[in-house]
Amino acid sequence: MARGQLRIYLGAAPGVGKTYAMLEEAHRRAARGTDVLVGLVETHGRRHTAAMLGDLPVVPRRTVRYRDSDLTELDVDAVLARRPEVAVVDELAHTNVPGSRNGKRWQDVQELLDAGIDVLSTVNVQHLESLNDVVQQITGIVQRETVPDGVVRGAEQVELVDMTPEALRRRMAHGNIYHPDKIDAALANYFRIGNLTALRELALLWLADKVEDQLDRYRADQGIAAVWETRERVVVGLTGGPEGATLIRRAARIASRSKGAELMAIHVARSDGLRGADPGALERQRMLVERLGGSYHQAIGADIPTALLDFARGVNATQIVLGASRRGRFAQILSRGVGATTTALSGPIDVHLVTHEQAGRGRPTAPPAALSRRRRLVGLGLAVLGIPLLTYLLRLLADELSLSSDLLLFLAAVVGVALVGGWWPALLAALLSSLLINFFFTPPLHRLTIAETENVLALVVFLLVAAAVSGVVDLAARRTREAARASAEAQLLGAVAGSVVRGARPLTALLERLRETFGLASVTLLEGTPDAPEGPDRQRDPRAWRIAANVGAEPCGTPAAGDVEVGVADDLRLVLRGRVLPAADRRIVEAFAAQAGVALRQERLAEEAAAARPIAEADRLRTALLAAVSHDLRTPLASAKAAVNSLRSGDVEFDPDDRDELLATAEESLDRLTRLVANLLDMSRLQAGVLGLRPAVLGLEDVVPPALDELGEPARLVRVSLPGDLPAVRSDPGLLERVLVNLVGNALRFSTPDRPPAITASEHGGFVELRVVDRGPGLPPEQWDRAFQPFQRQGDRDNHAGLGLGLALSRGLAEAMGGSLEPEETPGGGLTMVLRLPVADEEGAG
Repeated sequence: MARGQLRIYLGAAPGVGKTYAMLEEAHRRAARGTDVLVGLVETHGRRHTAAMLGDLPVVPRRTVRYRDSDLTELDVDAVLARRPEVAVVDELAHTNVPGSRNGKRWQDVQELLDAGIDVLSTVNVQHLESLNDVVQQITGIVQRETVPDGVVRGAEQVELVDMTPEALRRRMAHGNIYHPDKIDAALANYFRIGNLTALRELALLWLADKVEDQLDRYRADQGIAAVWETRERVVVGLTGGPEGATLIRRAARIASRSKGAELMAIHVARSDGLRGADPGALERQRMLVERLGGSYHQAIGADIPTALLDFARGVNATQIVLGASRRGRFAQILSRGVGATTTALSGPIDVHLVTHEQAGRGRPTAPPAALSRRRRLVGLGLAVLGIPLLTYLLRLLADELSLSSDLLLFLAAVVGVALVGGWWPALLAALLSSLLINFFFTPPLHRLTIAETENVLALVVFLLVAAAVSGVVDLAARRTREAARASAEAQLLGAVAGSVVRGARPLTALLERLRETFGLASVTLLEGTPDAPEGPDRQRDPRAWRIAANVGAEPCGTPAAGDVEVGVADDLRLVLRGRVLPAADRRIVEAFAAQAGVALRQERLAEEAAAARPIAEADRLRTALLAAVSHDLRTPLASAKAAVNSLRSGDVEFDPDDRDELLATAEESLDRLTRLVANLLDMSRLQAGVLGLRPAVLGLEDVVPPALDELGEPARLVRVSLPGDLPAVRSDPGLLERVLVNLVGNALRFSTPDRPPAITASEHGGFVELRVVDRGPGLPPEQWDRAFQPFQRQGDRDNHAGLGLGLALSRGLAEAMGGSLEPEETPGGGLTMVLRLPVADEEGAG
């Protein structure tokens, strides 16, 4: 039996119309004569969705008893018994009631698919497992119900149901998504423009990845190796040479001419991994690629053109950018080179050969000596002294050994010299041996001639074997040295990366690691000054440079003051003092220099961000202050103005009670206005750091009653319990009273008359802890920090749900007085504010 097909309607957020589109498809199939059955559809009270069900047959849901409640779920057995051609099952990520056969609804759907039933379903992007943490970071809401990405990617069809954020918010405001009492909260939180835009982008990108996977799978299934130019992809080949920057910029310009084009750079290292490009140059080129919006890749291959084309075809590249050969004309005659070979084998991929300043200027370089000088000298000594000594010994045994034995012993001596000294000592030993064998052991003796042809052949073979063995030894030694150096460089670069990542100051850690690695006296990163005069003496002019970072003693003030200078950028130099480094070590230093440039840029960006943070905070506070003035000040002003206007009006005659009530209203409104203005002024002084303190030694019994009196009649319900032996505290009486007024006023606002707030106090560890306890709804612990944000009601939050300015000001005043203010959960429900104040010392108390 064939497995059923799954079609999923994907949306960025609730309300975009996934279920509606799914039911439209169900009606289309039913109209064509397909047997369609609605297994489960969640309308959420949306009348348009409910109307769309129409006359589609619906299977009754099964009822599950859970915790004294009756809940309904999809009846999988009923759908399987009915065996429709198409089943409609809404909300793929739904979690079933505990005790159900399957824990998730997508597992129910898998059963239907296994039974050969096609399924139409829906899912929102926030329920995809791979995006769960991203959605939480964007929206601040944890999605408990998720579905594995593989389930959705395995669907035969995924259709995106899209809607602009503005249109979705209009649909929400019209009551087409949630119940009216939830609209304001939804618009102010989850359904903000920024949230919806980000979720929409996530949905589009996720679906684009699936479409690309489907295309790659189709091309693989059909055996299509040809490049399909669905999108321009430009690949630039890098060797680590000086022409790399030119090639990268040219490739970036080519990619920028097409909308949505991708830029990819690749460096192909030879498969032996021993003789590679300059790591410092490659690191700088990698950073340039990434700054231009591209990606950097590395590959290994014995044949560079083949490896390059394999990568290009693997990423479906449309163009390849290579540099013109740096080899000379004679070398190009012997071998076509990477560029010409790649062009000949590229097929439909366009290949651009870019000229540059280094084209045709290559020079052959002799490989470094494989063996140390000491070993070569020892091998030379063995050849010069050992071969004559062997000749003398063999002459003594001339009657007992034949010519073949003599040749074998001489060959063994030459191999021994090759193992010790390498190519040139072995070649000298072979030539010296051949001459001595000819003179002393080959007839006619004591003459440099050979009478028999067989002896000539033996000597020729002797020379060839000796040369071959010495060549193999020399090559093996060179490879061993190169492998050891490559391994050491890799370990060093890995350690550098680790020290940079783990260090609190990555630039300093990097320079210190460089100084320790090469035993240097100092390492200095110099930055050119923008107003310094240009000229031939700029490298020695201290006015032209400033020290960006330094480790070690005696920093270098100019590039010329050091022993080694490495260019990082046009105006950035890494200068080393202590010793001159060999050319082989300079490659690693250049890698250090490239990383130092990155670390410096990161530190500068962090400093700029830190400098901009107070400005942004000030702007935020300024904006919130204006919002507070326009909102919180308007209410008491309007109340006071209305009361005064009523009293001044001659149209109405008020009796004494009414006049007293209007006057009381005006007085209460003005008192509220006075407190709010005082809070705003104190908060501004706190932010500016100019709040004046007048600390004094006082008892809480001297401060709590005046604070309650300031709050008026409502504060008479507050229960106060202050121990008689409570020590005095050192605090500013006026500010402490302001803190208590804010805390108690906030507690009264969230308490009921039958459960009024309470004030208690106790001493702990040199501090007096004063607790303001309320029995209101409280706050979850994850919102405690948010409660202390100044003006946190403003912005895109609900203007009626915040805790206002009082808590933020209270914490600031408490900390200014040397104390603290922290929330705690009230046992049995509610919130307790714990004000900790330092106990006055005995000298101050006296």
